[in-house]
Amino acid sequence: MSGADFLTADYPEPVEIEAEGPARFFNRELSWLAFNWRVLDEAQNPRVPLMERVRFLGISSTNLDEFYTVRVAGLRELANAGNRTPSSDGRTPEEQLVLINLNARALINKQDEVWEALKDEMETSGIWLLDAADLTDEDRTFLDSYFMSNVFPVLSPLAIDPAHPFPFIPNAGFSLALQLERPSDGRTLQALLPIPAQIERFISMPCEAGQQRYLPMEQLLMLKIREMFPGYEATGHCAFRLLRDSDLEVEEEAEDLVREFEVALKRRRRGEVVRLKVSSGAPPKLRNLVMKSLEVTETDVVEISGMIGLADLAELVSAAPPDLLWPPFSPRVPERVQDNDGDMFAAIRQKDMLLHHPYESFDMVIRFLAQAARDPDVVAIKQTLYRTSNESPIVDALCEAAENGKSVTALVELKARFDEAANIRQSRKLERSGAHVVYGFINYKTHAKISTVVRREGNTLVTYTHYGTGNYHPITARIYTDLSLFTCDPALGRDATKVFNYIGGYAQPEHLENLYLSPTGMKQKLIKMIDKEADYAAEGKPAEIWAKMNAVVEADVIDALYRASQAGVKISLVVRGICAVRPGIKGLSENIRVKSIVGRFLEHSRIVCFGNGHGLPSKKAKVYMSSADWMGRNLNRRVETLVEITNKTVQAQVMSQIMAANLADTAQSWVLSPDGSYVRADVEGQDNPFNCHRFFMENPSLSGRGSAGAGDVPELTHTPD
Repeated sequence: MSGADFLTADYPEPVEIEAEGPARFFNRELSWLAFNWRVLDEAQNPRVPLMERVRFLGISSTNLDEFYTVRVAGLRELANAGNRTPSSDGRTPEEQLVLINLNARALINKQDEVWEALKDEMETSGIWLLDAADLTDEDRTFLDSYFMSNVFPVLSPLAIDPAHPFPFIPNAGFSLALQLERPSDGRTLQALLPIPAQIERFISMPCEAGQQRYLPMEQLLMLKIREMFPGYEATGHCAFRLLRDSDLEVEEEAEDLVREFEVALKRRRRGEVVRLKVSSGAPPKLRNLVMKSLEVTETDVVEISGMIGLADLAELVSAAPPDLLWPPFSPRVPERVQDNDGDMFAAIRQKDMLLHHPYESFDMVIRFLAQAARDPDVVAIKQTLYRTSNESPIVDALCEAAENGKSVTALVELKARFDEAANIRQSRKLERSGAHVVYGFINYKTHAKISTVVRREGNTLVTYTHYGTGNYHPITARIYTDLSLFTCDPALGRDATKVFNYIGGYAQPEHLENLYLSPTGMKQKLIKMIDKEADYAAEGKPAEIWAKMNAVVEADVIDALYRASQAGVKISLVVRGICAVRPGIKGLSENIRVKSIVGRFLEHSRIVCFGNGHGLPSKKAKVYMSSADWMGRNLNRRVETLVEITNKTVQAQVMSQIMAANLADTAQSWVLSPDGSYVRADVEGQDNPFNCHRFFMENPSLSGRGSAGAGDVPELTHTPD
């Protein structure tokens, strides 16, 4: 299916479904698993460089682990509590767990199969993974020294007997279980060898130039049993890795929120085991010891015939030869910023500027704040922080600003899953610098991405505002596609200030001018705009919606999309991950098309365009960028923003560049079928299928153009041939 076909294709009509019944929705959890199958498929995509395919394999494993520690753990709690409340698609928690288990086991088996194929290709390319039988005498001499210098000092071999009970193994902990025997007297011993996460999984072995040879750490440890357990020999062993429930529970009435989160983080480390991966062929006695000690049932155990812990393959990718990776890419500095000698405020004063990351450098966001920290005319900075890096230049800039005497308010979200500890550290660093740190709401996560800088210019105060669709995280910004809107529009500045007042002082914002906020009205605005398109269709006017999200599962919004489809609105959705919309059903959703893009960069920006009675693209369209996916949590239980874009150049950039290119993509696209399956876009006969990531790498953003103007920048108002 080509890009043009995607917008107009007729789906084959599937089995009839009730328009009001639960079958109108796809199951959220199974849809997520379908996304991870698409990620895994990139590990087999011949158009992807070899070691990038290895990276995709590792990502699929990491994704599945997180899915189990959060989503599956939550469903288990509901099922164990006897909760039979069905999801929107009509399945109880217990029914969902059965389907998840079948699907996930098939996915793991496929991961093993893909890994075996990739290993063969790696060997052809000069990258070898060894086992003990492959080692030469020189290798063993090297390993003797390596083991004593780099491994032995951090190991803690543990006997398992009544005096030495089975130890606590943390989430994602990787260990060897051992059956040992002393030849001198026949004494047996069961033991455990936890493998610290602080040591590398793969040992780089001496080799000839142009080759790479690695020995997995577990292979080395099995060679060194006698050094760790003198006098004993291994008669049996198995490797295992476990996953624990990683959800946090926080007391709503906690007097000290930071302290409560620190306690909750410790509780999470000791969460119930939700999955145990064990190497196949494990001695039954040893396997039963591990299962009994960790209190898991057979349902929770998965036998792995290949490598346990595929996420560790990232070590091999990081050391891979450049010719086996994506070609290097350097993000652009917008021409307008260069024309103004790097002065962000001067560039923004000229007109609104939308940057498309990672194609335009995220360093511009850092520069915006760093410049504000040192500018004597800046009097105040306000900043939301949901996720950021450990050594964050954003936090450093805020600290510098506070130390320079500026009023700095940082809204740090402690409930950012898996980043809670890092955010606690950042909040304390900010407080030490003199910044005012706010933690927001107990019941809501603050997921909005906003930064304001108040600058004295003449006799007035001017507010410069940054709205983003992604986190203030300079590392993930290299691979996540996101939007950054810089503006000094007074209305957007006032809106941002009201949002900060709402989060910091619970002051419900009134009379927002170009901004919609969840949980106080964004969902209602979206449904109203969708219904308005349905009204245009009923009047015989052009009616069209384009939207790009990471996930679409909110039932009320989906039902609004169905109503619009029934009225004749043409709806094109680009949904990277979870999608509960069932497209192409006659009488329900025959005018809805859904695609997913999986490629070099992680699609993360959230965009929605309404034709507003004029079709798309159109200068009369309503265009928005958002921090929120269309999920219940985002629209009902988080503080999120939906920002209307009124600048015509930025509108054209979003519709005629970003959205049009996403809709036109065939190289990385999957089309969602009415039965829930995803089918790769048909690129047969295309020598160079259109790749939206490549297009963005090669073409500058419209609104970032400088004195050269925007006239020579391609706009994708039509699908490329």
